[in-house]
Amino acid sequence: MSDKQKKVCINVPYIDQSRLYPTGCESVSTVMLLQFLGVHITVDEFIQNYLEKKSFEERGGVIYGPDPRRYFCGSPYDEESFGCYAPVIRCALEKIIGEDYTVTDETGMTTEYLIKKYIDQGMPVIYWACINMRDPIVGPQWKLLDTEEVFTWISNEHCMLLVGYDEGGYYFNDPYENNGCIRYPKEIVEDRHKAQHMQAVGIARKRIGK
Repeated sequence: MSDKQKKVCINVPYIDQSRLYPTGCESVSTVMLLQFLGVHITVDEFIQNYLEKKSFEERGGVIYGPDPRRYFCGSPYDEESFGCYAPVIRCALEKIIGEDYTVTDETGMTTEYLIKKYIDQGMPVIYWACINMRDPIVGPQWKLLDTEEVFTWISNEHCMLLVGYDEGGYYFNDPYENNGCIRYPKEIVEDRHKAQHMQAVGIARKRIGK
């Protein structure tokens, strides 16, 4: 009974990534948030006009790839591609929503903090965890194109839109395999979030005046 009494769930337009955007979870989650805010934009427009992307290269038998903190690694249309991290989505959002909102990379912040700062104020949060809360897998690795530093990707990376909570779980608009608005238990969500570097992006409407 207490779960029901404390349940909060924001109603956000849902988009399924599966057929058109097999690795586009970050883009789809961002567009769901933008559409919730009344911004008329499609996933294709977001990917083609605002998302910074870069491809992989092979040099002397060694794979070189982009830094996911700066670029989407590959293409959201390609099921063999990877994804991107919070700074890439923050930069893309800042290009779109103008001066009315503040966009914040909330990487490192706890889920409870995100709940209080955003969900309790009626604002969904772009949130990184793992596909269907699967175990994270360390690897693959590649050398970064710009620095030649060896980068290690954590596989099963996934981005969703955090939309609510109750006493024991969190609710997400999860674009993977048409999951819809789905509830996952708090403990596993927080563990998978930690595995993906506790990444999140939040936006807040700027206050007018002092």
